Amino acid sequence: MSRYAVAIFASAFLLFGVQPLVGRYSLPWYGGTPSVWTACMLFFQVVLLGGYAYSHGLASRLAPRAQARVHLGLLAVTVLLLGARALLSGSPVAPGPEWRPEGTAFAVPRLLAMLAATIGLPFFVLSTTGPLLQSWFARARPGRSPYPLYALSNAGSLLALLGYPFLVEPWVGRGAQAWGWSLGFVFFAGACAVCALEVMKQPAEAPAPATTATPVTATPVAGDTGPEASAATGAPPTVRSTLTWLALSTCASVLLLATTNQLSQDVAAGPFLWVLPLAVYLLTFILAFSRESLYSRTVYAVLLIAAGAGVGHAQTQGPQSSLALQLVAYSVALFAGSMVCHGELYRLRPPPRYLSAFYLWVSMGGALGALLVSVLAPAVFRAYWEYPLSLGACCVVALAGMAKQAGEDSTRTQRLQRVLRGAMLLLVAGHLTYTMAREQGRARFASRNFFGVVRVMEQSVGDPEHHRFSLLHGAITHGLQYVAPERKAVATTYYTPEAGLGLAIAEQRRLRQAVGLPPGLRVGVLGLGVGTSAALLEAEDTGRFYEIDPAVIALARGEGGYFSYLRDTPAKVELVEGDARISLERELEATGPQGFDVLALDTFSSDAVPVHLLTQEAVALYRAHLAPHGVLAMHISNVHLDLVPLTLAHARALGLHAALVVNETQGDALRSNWMVLSPDREFSWGPTFTQASARVRRLGLRDEPDFTWTDEKSSVLHVLRRGGPSASVKDVEPSSGPPGPASAQPAAE
Repeated sequence: MSRYAVAIFASAFLLFGVQPLVGRYSLPWYGGTPSVWTACMLFFQVVLLGGYAYSHGLASRLAPRAQARVHLGLLAVTVLLLGARALLSGSPVAPGPEWRPEGTAFAVPRLLAMLAATIGLPFFVLSTTGPLLQSWFARARPGRSPYPLYALSNAGSLLALLGYPFLVEPWVGRGAQAWGWSLGFVFFAGACAVCALEVMKQPAEAPAPATTATPVTATPVAGDTGPEASAATGAPPTVRSTLTWLALSTCASVLLLATTNQLSQDVAAGPFLWVLPLAVYLLTFILAFSRESLYSRTVYAVLLIAAGAGVGHAQTQGPQSSLALQLVAYSVALFAGSMVCHGELYRLRPPPRYLSAFYLWVSMGGALGALLVSVLAPAVFRAYWEYPLSLGACCVVALAGMAKQAGEDSTRTQRLQRVLRGAMLLLVAGHLTYTMAREQGRARFASRNFFGVVRVMEQSVGDPEHHRFSLLHGAITHGLQYVAPERKAVATTYYTPEAGLGLAIAEQRRLRQAVGLPPGLRVGVLGLGVGTSAALLEAEDTGRFYEIDPAVIALARGEGGYFSYLRDTPAKVELVEGDARISLERELEATGPQGFDVLALDTFSSDAVPVHLLTQEAVALYRAHLAPHGVLAMHISNVHLDLVPLTLAHARALGLHAALVVNETQGDALRSNWMVLSPDREFSWGPTFTQASARVRRLGLRDEPDFTWTDEKSSVLHVLRRGGPSASVKDVEPSSGPPGPASAQPAAE
């Protein structure tokens, strides 16, 4: 068994190890949005379904020797392809610059095409391994059960999933990961070839009949688990049975991806929050398909009720709820809901002779779930409706399971308990749906696309002085504007004159006047919102805005009549659609630096800052676009992440001086944290800053930073809040006045 064990363990480990790596390569080119992962999962699910179909067809229609020859050829072609890509593009699996998107249209098809071209064939080969090699083992060792190989495969899957965010991502660059994975694939191909050669040495044998059971993986996305049904014969599955298999597997798949979306939108899209739901989902398959006794309808119905209540509380709290609460609530809800679906699925398994068809339908349900979340839901729903709907569907499945359990021998007390549990399940499902419906009902406008959900809310309708419209992305306010003509030009939220960006612009304006330069600043803003920062500009200024979301651009330009900052500003406005970093890179290559006097980084997906816009390379790009004395203002407000040490590490690397501007919620302002980086040490000691009501802290590092974010290596583990915020920095506030002449030593010291 050892040769089969090595090949199957390696295939499961590589199958799950490559998924977060491929997602990391995809994120920077597609806006860093959580939808990138759902599109990747759609690709993984469909390719995995194809791998199952290939294994089933090969095992059922060809003789073992022919199977081995075909698969050896496929392995050879795949290894040669990896080698060719390594020679031609410098990496076996990394996408080349030709895949960098030109715009925002057709994001999902382009992403799927990129994945197919870079990782498609190797991933397909890995997905065939568990079913095919277990079939070979069953033929080669007829007296031994192949099912211990399932446990080994599951161990490889879980090890890859849980090890990536903690042992790989924080310490190994993605380029090294790609090469290491490719070398692992070559090792796997060799181990698989050894198994194929053994099959070819066996006596000739006729192909198995099409209905013969082929041991295959039980889960469409995660691992190689499988039941060993006791019955050897039985009636073929009915249409109703196959549709039930499809519905149960689809429901669990939708819940998995919807949970991932919910967790990612307010922290940061990336492997840290991708692999946890996937690992929980895999665990439910392992437990449910191990033995029937591990699934108790009563236990998981109660757990689903408790988890639903926790999710309801977390959604009521919004992004202000602790990350630990969100992780626990959503993970337990996913575990309970998936166990209900997979437990019922296992109880509906057919006799062994029909298992291959059963697993194909289960795999098809996984692919269908990914298709619903990635493609259909953004086109049909105006919010993340798939989460409460899938969790509610799990409650319905639990109710149906309890109805089956109710027999004539049940006592009155047991029947009453089931009725109470059923009522609670309906209450949980109804509460989640009602909460979202009520919130959506309050919106004057709602839109959903690849980049998330935006809503326009109207407040204080009966109060002319405070009547306003606000833009929400996810659960976070991204700008507001008053309706009264005399207040429409007021800069609000995070962009008031006392906030970091407002102070940076005002100080640059003062310095320009002090040295006798003509008025007029060139200001760049990465992230548009409703265009509030345009209210800080004057007639001689030029404001250049970069925004990736077409829905946000349309609203800021005045669609619906809610916002008019861009139209009302006296400054010249330039608007660039697309990912801000890609746009700046192209401009630097084509026309040179923009020469911004102030460049603001204000890019958020709900409350999450896209990681690729905060790497060392990204900040160096921003520095290249600044004028000689230009400043960089970085909006780093975040509930769950402490981004101060990270931005200070970038300041040190680029020789910039740092000041943290903290503005509290009062009047028209919402609490904001801005890091202002300048090449001039005296900049934040100007009267604009020293007389401001906001708290201004000149910052330095105690020691050399022990981490930074680069394109090759980044992890949110480094910036998760532990204890008080900004615990690793100290103030650099001399008691009497500003420092002397600027030296070459940066402020981040």
